[in-house]
Amino acid sequence: MTGVTAPQSPLFGSVQDVADRLAGVGYLASTAVATTVFLADRLGKPLLVEGPAGVGKTELAKAVAAATDAGLVRLQCYEGIDEARALYEWNHAKQLLRITAGQGRESWDETRDDVFSEEFLLPRPLLTAIRRTEPTVLLVDEIDKADVEVEGLLLEVLSDYQVTVPEMGTVTAVRRPFALLTSNSTRELSEALKRRCLFLHLDFPDADLERRIVLSRVPELTTALVDALVRVVRVLRGLELRKSPSVAETIDWGRTLLALGLDTLDDDAVRATLGVVLKHQSDAVKAAAELRLN
Repeated sequence: MTGVTAPQSPLFGSVQDVADRLAGVGYLASTAVATTVFLADRLGKPLLVEGPAGVGKTELAKAVAAATDAGLVRLQCYEGIDEARALYEWNHAKQLLRITAGQGRESWDETRDDVFSEEFLLPRPLLTAIRRTEPTVLLVDEIDKADVEVEGLLLEVLSDYQVTVPEMGTVTAVRRPFALLTSNSTRELSEALKRRCLFLHLDFPDADLERRIVLSRVPELTTALVDALVRVVRVLRGLELRKSPSVAETIDWGRTLLALGLDTLDDDAVRATLGVVLKHQSDAVKAAAELRLN
């Protein structure tokens, strides 16, 4: 159960190629983002993307997959995730049935060799990504939510692009996946993990880029309305809120106004639709006071 990582063609030809192809699938990347993605692909290094929630970290992985016609394999991290959920586990119920069926008809050695075979293996995201022979983007989402021990599981994968299954041997990637890890910086990641990655910090886009993003996703909106939307959202992000509006929520707000047939963002429109971008009552109260909606 072994393999050898063979030389492979890069996904992108240049930094401009990254920017153009990501734009082609609706992700408007800055020069810094396009350059880092290009280097991660060309150097074969995992890419660690940090930043606040809602700035497009996960969407970047999805866009790379879409732009390169690659399969997206996603490991969603959470507190308590373990090796069985990240790498693989055995189908114990099926193994038990197989052992029961073989009792009295074959030796234990024969049964053991059978139950620890491919038929009974349940690959999880990391093993799935390693075994794929087609172009693959491996997204390890919100790694900072996982326990520190899970980072140790990633080190073998990110160092050598291989996974060891004790009962079957070591699986080495035939085709190295493009690995992208995201973090909201809720805890500090280990230095060992960081050393294996290129680093990219994503923040909320500047006003001009956010206008372009909204117009690309909701082209029916007028430029004046998009300007107003972005202006108000930037005011909201300047407040000390429990959750600042994400870029996706700016887009949703634009779609909301479009659905309601509104062509201006006056006080009544903001008051009626503020729940699209703010999801906590305390934030809504603070925003209403700042925007003088009361």
